[in-house]
Amino acid sequence: MSDSEVHISLQAFGYGSSRKKIGLILLQSFELQVPIRECHQETLLRRYLLQKMNFIPENSILNHLTLLPLAHFYTLIWSLCVYMYAGIGITAGSHRLWAHRAYKAKLPMRALLASMQSAAFQNDIYDWSRDHRVHHKYSETDADPHNAKRGFFFSHVGWLLVRKHPDVTAKGKLLDTNDLLNDPVVHFQRKYYALSVVVFCFAIPTLVPYIFWNENLWNAYFLAGVLRYCCGLNATWLVNSAAHMWGYRPYDKRINPAENICVSLGSMGEGFHNYHHTFPQDYATSEYGWRINLTTFFIDFMAFLGQAYDRKTIDRDTIRRRRDRTGTHT
Repeated sequence: MSDSEVHISLQAFGYGSSRKKIGLILLQSFELQVPIRECHQETLLRRYLLQKMNFIPENSILNHLTLLPLAHFYTLIWSLCVYMYAGIGITAGSHRLWAHRAYKAKLPMRALLASMQSAAFQNDIYDWSRDHRVHHKYSETDADPHNAKRGFFFSHVGWLLVRKHPDVTAKGKLLDTNDLLNDPVVHFQRKYYALSVVVFCFAIPTLVPYIFWNENLWNAYFLAGVLRYCCGLNATWLVNSAAHMWGYRPYDKRINPAENICVSLGSMGEGFHNYHHTFPQDYATSEYGWRINLTTFFIDFMAFLGQAYDRKTIDRDTIRRRRDRTGTHT
């Protein structure tokens, strides 16, 4: 297979070879669940990547799990805390605040969310929010970056391993993103994104256990850094894949997105997806408040502190009428 025959965009995996290797780790780990040959015929692609980027140990995520019994208990707690910190950067930050404008936040909260979003390492705020707006506007079409009609593997991670469909790029250019471009926090994070990822996604999560409770550097990096990061990626990806395939549809049975409680558990409230695609302007992405929705609790807590305001909601009568008109009635 020649270079010209391979059209790969690993932009979503960041800047430099280290992020590409992370991409390979994820690609290899998913072979346990979805045979690439059957799903997208990517066997030659995988072989090409391994030849170009050197050998990556098979099933790296599972290898990292073997470190769990060897790590200090505080390291495990710390890893969970960083997981939630980074996750809220995506859910409360790039998703509900910047992509949907479902609420407003003052400068200190926006700066905090930007650091949290960098810890998640899922593209900068601008790129993430723009692509998500395209996803909602053209859901389950070729213009959808992670079109679930192309299968589980593609909507989960495969979309990051190939070039964007031309429709995704074309429709993305038509969107009005001036609100993002004019936000100084978004501009600053985009300018220094590579550095912020090094600091918030890997350096701080690794150094805290190493310095404060003498965790060895290997455990600290691979548990609080790499494994935590990979788990966070998959939590977000499950919203794009599982929550667009499996679950019930009480608000609109005509669309793919579904209510998936398992996805909500890992993504801190993003699994109420039938509701969210029916009422994308609701800051809570659910009619059930804090239930299985840590992100909504966080936003409400920040509102209590005076940092979040103008939280948009949908009144009960509107929800009931929509459920009666287009829901499954089960």
